[in-house]
Amino acid sequence: MTRILAYSLAAIVLVFAAMPVNASVEIGQPAPEIEATDTNDNAFKLSDHKGKIVVLEWTNNECPFVKKHYDSGNMQATQKAAAEKGVEWVSIVSSAPGKQGHVDAEEANKIVSDAGATVTAKILDEDGTIGKAYDAKTTPHMFVIDAEGNVAYAGAIDSNSSPNPATIEGATNYVSAAIDALVTGQPVETSQTQPYGCGVKY
Repeated sequence: MTRILAYSLAAIVLVFAAMPVNASVEIGQPAPEIEATDTNDNAFKLSDHKGKIVVLEWTNNECPFVKKHYDSGNMQATQKAAAEKGVEWVSIVSSAPGKQGHVDAEEANKIVSDAGATVTAKILDEDGTIGKAYDAKTTPHMFVIDAEGNVAYAGAIDSNSSPNPATIEGATNYVSAAIDALVTGQPVETSQTQPYGCGVKY
């Protein structure tokens, strides 16, 4: 009996040891800090941007779901509308070297330029530190952080998970809705959704 109990306790310890240790991203709670150098060699620290709404966008230029929103111009339109409201937009690539979507700084900047994207900073997260801190699961995976530095929205960009660009029309853009609510001092009606897209290539 003692031996069985010992084995059971050992199994429990192994289960807990195998659990991933990620920072907790909770709606209404402070967003995990980000300290990085962007693709233009500028230092970026998330806490320095308190007082502004910040959008974090996980991206992978080779992912069909990312292409859905960029090839259609939907992501750029969302970015531009956000910028006009004073929102800062941070695009993050957590693809590891050798994995789909991995790019260097020069390639990343060309992608931004070619797409006509409006981003405050583009960050390469090759070792996945930032992505794992946010438990970013898909590309795209979106987070909206309010002016106090708290997570106001986390999840999908919109309500239609199809990779078909034709489904953008008629879908609810959760990111735009969250931004509009924050700008007007209203509660974010839909604060968390299931993200969809390609798995982040850690």
